[in-house]
Amino acid sequence: MENFDWTKFTRKIAVKTSLSTLYNAWTTSSEIEKWFLSNASFFNKEGKKINPDQVVEKDFSYDWKWFLYDDAETGKITEANGTDFLQFTFAGNCLVDIKLTQEDGYVLVELTQKNIPTDDNSKRNIRLGCHAGWGFYMVNLKSVYEGGLDLRNKDENTFPMINN
Repeated sequence: MENFDWTKFTRKIAVKTSLSTLYNAWTTSSEIEKWFLSNASFFNKEGKKINPDQVVEKDFSYDWKWFLYDDAETGKITEANGTDFLQFTFAGNCLVDIKLTQEDGYVLVELTQKNIPTDDNSKRNIRLGCHAGWGFYMVNLKSVYEGGLDLRNKDENTFPMINN
């Protein structure tokens, strides 16, 4: 474990859909709620909540909630090029990069979470916890956009599960 990088990780998945569909999947409230969140609110630079179908821009902020969890995640969109790259703060001061690349009928989704602190709590909950969480949600992204099936557990009677 001495060469293990606790400060960042990358997850990748190929999704058979269009680049614009996947960019919107990450950058609009109406789409990100289909595969990732129970409630997603984005706010413009002035702090006003934007329309659910409006694409986020740099310096917008967010307030996210998941099914079966009371915790909310708030952060800022630090980059958004309107086509194939998005960056946002997450889990405190971490950054998440979303890079989309069209290749052979698929869109390759590459997620990198970085700037992870190296205290024991961050190693466990951010480095290891987010690595596992993003793995599931990226599989759900693929499931929703290729077949329409949302794999998330939304039943409080069967909590916790690997799919929430």
